[in-house]
Amino acid sequence: MRVDSERAAMIMVGETEFRPVGPQAWDTGVRRTDMDADGIDLQVVSPTPVFFGYERPADQAVKLARIFNDRTLETLAGDERFVPFCQVPLQDPDAACAELDRCLDAGHVGVEIGNHVGDRDLDDDGIVAFLTHCAHVGAPVLVHPWDMPGGPRIDRWMARWLTGMPAETHLSVLAMILGGAFDRLPPELRICFAHGGGSFPFWLGRLDNAWHRRGDIVRGASMHAPSHYLDRFFVDTVVFDEAPLRLLVDTLGEDRVMVGSDYPYPLGERPAGEVVRRAGFLSDGQRHKLLTANATRYLGRSG
Repeated sequence: MRVDSERAAMIMVGETEFRPVGPQAWDTGVRRTDMDADGIDLQVVSPTPVFFGYERPADQAVKLARIFNDRTLETLAGDERFVPFCQVPLQDPDAACAELDRCLDAGHVGVEIGNHVGDRDLDDDGIVAFLTHCAHVGAPVLVHPWDMPGGPRIDRWMARWLTGMPAETHLSVLAMILGGAFDRLPPELRICFAHGGGSFPFWLGRLDNAWHRRGDIVRGASMHAPSHYLDRFFVDTVVFDEAPLRLLVDTLGEDRVMVGSDYPYPLGERPAGEVVRRAGFLSDGQRHKLLTANATRYLGRSG
């Protein structure tokens, strides 16, 4: 982090500027003001994936996680409007479980993970073991895409964010299905995929068709067609338009979609939840689920 002033800083990757950040990233007063302006009562505060450290030796990733996790709790100072999610050294499942337990004891509520660790996707035995532990201790999991491949065709126009992120999330949902992860995981696991589940909801019909017609290749370790698993995960509403929001509700069901924001970064929705509030196809009951009830259930809260 390069600190440029009291109100401005730059996230650095080596010597390369990655993303400018402002006081929204560290000033809870600024966050509260923005929440009030957007009509948001409760906000999940989660890590920035570029800081996960999955590519580092596990002992270094443990150290990084502890620094960020402890600093998060120190910054939030027990403010009940903020729900802290920790990060873990996912490349070492045992260390990841230990850090999660430490963080839950300290005041964190859930955990954010990247959608892969190198070439290991979410059906990897070690990652499934970690997710099983999350289910047993009741920690909700947020999966965020990260580390998208680059190249001349995708390094223009933020295309890694505009096409790479949706594709990464799609691939990881597919890995959990066809890799048999959902069949091995406890049904109590509460797991959410960011950005509306990426491109997965749009291509569900293609996936089911391939599973049935080319089962010799496609089925992998899965016991059922992809559409069977739609009640095993949540997605957020960061899709910005009524038409894709309708697709999410029609495909995944009104109980599996909850408001998201990507706050405080520039591709996030402001005001947060606006696409849900203005969606004409939602009933009042459905709108309440997307804005409130589904998130409280995902977080393990009542009310």
